[in-house]
Amino acid sequence: MEYEIKPIRHHFMKLGLMYFLGTLLIFGVQYAAAFLIVKLPFIGIYDTDIWLIVTMLPMYLISMPLMMMLIRQVPSVPVEKHRMTFVQWLTAFFICYAMMYLSNLIGLGLTFVISIVKGSPVDNALADIVTDINPWTAFFIMVLCAPVLEELIFRKLLIDRTVKYGEKIAVLFSGIFFGLFHGNLNQFAYAFILGVFWGFIYVKTGKILYTICMHMVVNFLGSVVSIFLIRSIAYEELMYASGSGDMEALMNVVSTHLPGLMLFGLYGLTVVGFVITGIVCLAVNYQKMKLLPAEIPIPKGKLFSAAFLNAGVILFAAFWIIQIILQLLQ
Repeated sequence: MEYEIKPIRHHFMKLGLMYFLGTLLIFGVQYAAAFLIVKLPFIGIYDTDIWLIVTMLPMYLISMPLMMMLIRQVPSVPVEKHRMTFVQWLTAFFICYAMMYLSNLIGLGLTFVISIVKGSPVDNALADIVTDINPWTAFFIMVLCAPVLEELIFRKLLIDRTVKYGEKIAVLFSGIFFGLFHGNLNQFAYAFILGVFWGFIYVKTGKILYTICMHMVVNFLGSVVSIFLIRSIAYEELMYASGSGDMEALMNVVSTHLPGLMLFGLYGLTVVGFVITGIVCLAVNYQKMKLLPAEIPIPKGKLFSAAFLNAGVILFAAFWIIQIILQLLQ
């Protein structure tokens, strides 16, 4: 017995449409918040922390919950639940960290090539934000808010509505939608890889808490710890002294911030250790990482066209691809 393609296409079209409408809600709420920042005189428009909180908090409190309500209009099936031991979770964390780091290098390489072609640097908005905001703001937005809402939307809700057509298509959708949602090429590469891997964790455990915790740790290391370390080494002073060629000024900055530089070096070694450990863990466990097909056979070559070549998914993908292109052209 085989699935009929028409109902599959309709299912994915409705799912894609709900994600597209949710995206419009997110943009609408954020633009409204940005408009208020400009119009209200008592808000510090040049304060990065205030700007981030006023634009991001409504997204997490208003538009994303509304987006979840829209997605829930699409029928779902529960994912079978299995327990994950702490050792298994830690192994998975090392693997995802290595995947993220290596795929981030690929993303940076792509943007570097594009910057050469267009003759100007590709703006990395995330890097600019991370270097400017307060660590507590980063912790609240990037560690507490983002992982919870993003994992619910791009892992649980998405996979619960695609896994009946096979774990492969569910995990692929998780990676593509999550990568596109970041809206820039710098982040797409590693967000796609993380989305696929965290999607794998969810389809095998059925427990979203595992990926939420993993997401929180990754964001904590990449935002809060990074901000603390960058400030501990007086990054801007160090770069200015290095660029000026004044060795005396450079040595003064180094000697003044030596403890921070040592801590930064230790962090770098830790990152390298995490990446190597992750690569080893992936090599050891790769053969065990199998994805199950759909319970009912689907005509060969038909699922991809039904799942991706429909109005809803095309609208969602096109919207975010345009955002990525616009970001590259800035």
